[in-house]
Amino acid sequence: MRDGGTLVAEQLAAFGCRAVFCVPGESFLPVLEGLRRQDGIETVVCRQEGGAAMMAEAWGRLTGEPGVCIVTRAPGATNAASGVYVATHDGTPMLLLVGQVPRRHRGRGVFQELDYTAFFGGIAKWVAEADDPERLPELLARAWAVARNGRPGPVVLALPEDVLEAPARAAVVPAPAPAPARPDEAALGRVLDALARARRPLLLAGGQAWSARASERLAEVAGRLDLPVVVEFRCQHHLDNDHPCYAGVAGLGMDPALARRIAESDLVLAVGARLDDITTAGFRLLEPPRPRPRLIHVLPEPAALNRVFHADPALCAHPEPFLEALARAPLRPGPWAAWREAARADALAWRAVPAAGEAGSTLAAMMASLRACLPADAIVTNGAGNYAIWLHRHHRYGPFPSQLAPASGSMGYGLPAAIAARLAHPERAVLCLAGDGCLLMTGQELATAVRHRLALVVVVVDNGRYGTIRMHQMRRYGGAPFATTLANPDFVAWARAFGARAERATDAETFRAALGRALAHPGPSLIHVPVPPEVLAPGLEDPAPQPHPEDALPNATP
Repeated sequence: MRDGGTLVAEQLAAFGCRAVFCVPGESFLPVLEGLRRQDGIETVVCRQEGGAAMMAEAWGRLTGEPGVCIVTRAPGATNAASGVYVATHDGTPMLLLVGQVPRRHRGRGVFQELDYTAFFGGIAKWVAEADDPERLPELLARAWAVARNGRPGPVVLALPEDVLEAPARAAVVPAPAPAPARPDEAALGRVLDALARARRPLLLAGGQAWSARASERLAEVAGRLDLPVVVEFRCQHHLDNDHPCYAGVAGLGMDPALARRIAESDLVLAVGARLDDITTAGFRLLEPPRPRPRLIHVLPEPAALNRVFHADPALCAHPEPFLEALARAPLRPGPWAAWREAARADALAWRAVPAAGEAGSTLAAMMASLRACLPADAIVTNGAGNYAIWLHRHHRYGPFPSQLAPASGSMGYGLPAAIAARLAHPERAVLCLAGDGCLLMTGQELATAVRHRLALVVVVVDNGRYGTIRMHQMRRYGGAPFATTLANPDFVAWARAFGARAERATDAETFRAALGRALAHPGPSLIHVPVPPEVLAPGLEDPAPQPHPEDALPNATP
């Protein structure tokens, strides 16, 4: 006999949960007490629920197991919604446990009462509320399974206070085994037949339902077929970027040569990719409702197959079992060696660092130097903003997993993701790249990194503005900046105030030296990289970098 909160902690331990990310709240004190007795679960106390939820999402993305976040009722839950949306959009397994008012008070409008089904119903994969402590193992097991099966996603389970306080005799249950969708032999035969008939094929890999084994099989299949591989936006680590078949990223700021290549191909084998507007340049590359090239679509999400583009065939399967099955087949390259070589040459040309003096050339040189400075298995994280364009274009991502970045375009993701990465893989180097606007959305989590003595590096690119919005503003309206100028702290002093190591770098040479010192430091380090405000994107400068008089704010950065 124990209370429901202890049962929740025991059940998480039975699932093999190694970390829980939370902001403590009085609505789930029994769970905290239960976690205190679980030696195998690290309870990571965060500074805001949005950061905690993003850490849980990053954990799920890295491990394939649901990342667990626990928050208090109402304001805690609404703060966590930003991380839940990232998990939904990007297809990441996640479990959000939320405190709830006692059952006897539901519907009375009591302090911090919220209808979680109504609030999360449109963004979570499943939302439920416990009403009996004896059913907690059942509900948690179902939540664990729903989060992982099919297209992964977040599950929200509300836990009323009196359910957590009530005695429970229920036994914990084992973790439900995942049930990956597998291709049937007939469909696999059609894939092989289509490849045999193709002359200009390419493989498009994407989505987050991937694993290291899936990435290894992708490299094997691509190598045996001599097939060019294009990856979706922020899925660059699906194939080591130094692999001779790696042919670039179908995402924001796409290489025009790559866009033409996709449109000119006669077969697109899409594995795990949802073929959204970012991947297809606003749905233009594949011409809905029937694409120009033949499309074979492999996706563990039946509702998304044939949603916009007609696939022939459409296979409801996860990337790993599909690629495993394909690797077992007799694979021979077709008459497309020159096609693959040209695709690879285009990718290398697009990655090249521009000449000194061109817009953003200093940032490009910094990002291009990362692979040489970092260990081979380093994990690089980022949030959203134009600063990430340089990273995605010039950095060479290594073997899976080496990239944590939100396809949802959520600012503030990089630092929480870096914390989760370092906890999940303490043996790996972790670097977070953030813009000044992006970092300060969850910057208080630097205190979490310091508290847990996590050796990670934060590189903040500081142009004193919301650069992406300024770019769109300039293109649409021109004129002076308005409502995009930021008042930033001295980031070096700011980081040191948390207890982190910090210094400033202004060019590629000083950046590489600073990065070496940061990687050698046993705790969190920050490198501040100030850039001119007129630099908006590679090759693009703002002709009117000065702020509007009504928008002018001081900047503490020297």
